[in-house]
Amino acid sequence: MGKGKTYPEKRDIRAIVVLLAAQGMIRLGEIPDPLNGQAILDESGAGFFIDLLSELQRKTSGNLLPAEAAFLSDVLENMQKILLKKTRAENG
Repeated sequence: MGKGKTYPEKRDIRAIVVLLAAQGMIRLGEIPDPLNGQAILDESGAGFFIDLLSELQRKTSGNLLPAEAAFLSDVLENMQKILLKKTRAENG
């Protein structure tokens, strides 16, 4: 690991959700792409990360703490709403 890097002591499912959600939000155009600095909607890429989060939710169902399950559900629902809103706007 790089010098000066600190990582959270607590490692739980939320860290995985945040990693996937950040990539999804880049694809949704909500966060500028760090490689080119542009915020562009990539429906296919956003859908991929939403699907990954959905699969994570399905596979972990019944095995998460209530706060973890709620966090995953909230993030997933938010990303789905953003994608729906943006695709509706794009398709007029």
